Amino acid sequence: MSDFYALLGVTRTASDAEIKKAYRKLAMDLHPDRNPSRDAEARFKEVTEAYEVLRDPQKRAAYDRYGKAGVGGSGGFNYHHVDLAEALNIFMRDFGGFESMFGGGRDSSETRRGQDVRVTVKLSLAEVAKGVRKTVKLKTLERCSHCEGTGARKGSKPERCSTCAGTGEVRRQARSMFGQFVSVSPCPTCGGEGEVIRDACEVCRGDGRVRAERSVTVEIPPGVSSNNYLTLRGQGAAGVRGGPPGDLIVMLEVREDDRFQREGDDLVIDLPVSFSQAALGSHFTIESPTEKLMVHVQPGSQSGTVIKLKGKGLPRLSHSGQGDLLVRLKVWTPERLNEEQERLLRELAKHEGEPPGSQGLWNRIKDVLGA
Repeated sequence: MSDFYALLGVTRTASDAEIKKAYRKLAMDLHPDRNPSRDAEARFKEVTEAYEVLRDPQKRAAYDRYGKAGVGGSGGFNYHHVDLAEALNIFMRDFGGFESMFGGGRDSSETRRGQDVRVTVKLSLAEVAKGVRKTVKLKTLERCSHCEGTGARKGSKPERCSTCAGTGEVRRQARSMFGQFVSVSPCPTCGGEGEVIRDACEVCRGDGRVRAERSVTVEIPPGVSSNNYLTLRGQGAAGVRGGPPGDLIVMLEVREDDRFQREGDDLVIDLPVSFSQAALGSHFTIESPTEKLMVHVQPGSQSGTVIKLKGKGLPRLSHSGQGDLLVRLKVWTPERLNEEQERLLRELAKHEGEPPGSQGLWNRIKDVLGA
């Protein structure tokens, strides 16, 4: 398994700018349109995968802690091995495309890509423990059904731009003492799309999109935490005039549960017990987020003792198994006593003796004072 940092040739403390610079240099060298070697395409995809994880602070933190398992699909980050098309799109997204750097053509669909949509889903601890399916409602831009997303009035269609001949770019040549230069820029007539709308749709007014509401079902895996997120490809806003849709980013927020303290995959719960229950031992029934459990308190248990119920915590995200449920004993003292209770406790005090270590402490004090 290749290390992402080693693939990019950077240290684990590299800054975002250093990671981006390293990836750009490698991607330019390995780009399939520029490097004809047999392994160039595979290496181009590998460095792109590494860059896509390390450029994102949350994915990078998960990778630093757990390796590739920390950014797996069930971990909420939707990591997967990218194919060549995805790798090229990632490179084009952040660096404008290999072709534009060297005066080549331009993919007009990228200029029409829809926006990403971000929503927050709140979860209970019980939902985190089991995983859950949630339905979210989105109010966003959807494809216009009247013109089928073309932006043109029914019976007509977009026309190829006469200025750029459908390429979406215009070129200007200039000569200097150093030779001939060619500059490439988006076509001012069609805005880089390669098409123009002569007769716009009366519903969407040529945009190819209308505001609408729809529902999306989200499968949330067990074991997630607040600030984890899921990426649903192609579920964002529709693109302009048939452009590809953006993504839906589902941010997860876990509501606090007063009964439990979460420590990673482990849960901590406080169990109040009386003096007699701690001294004599007892059995208690407690509730985890998913079930009722029996806890056995051993005779002579002290306040602060932790009883571990192995495998009864939360599922481990992107790993097999579960955390533990830690039951912390708290011996409570009654604030008020009735006459019978006070009588019994005074009788007990005559027989219970000194706490462990207290006699030794008193002897040391006497030695110091010379008593």
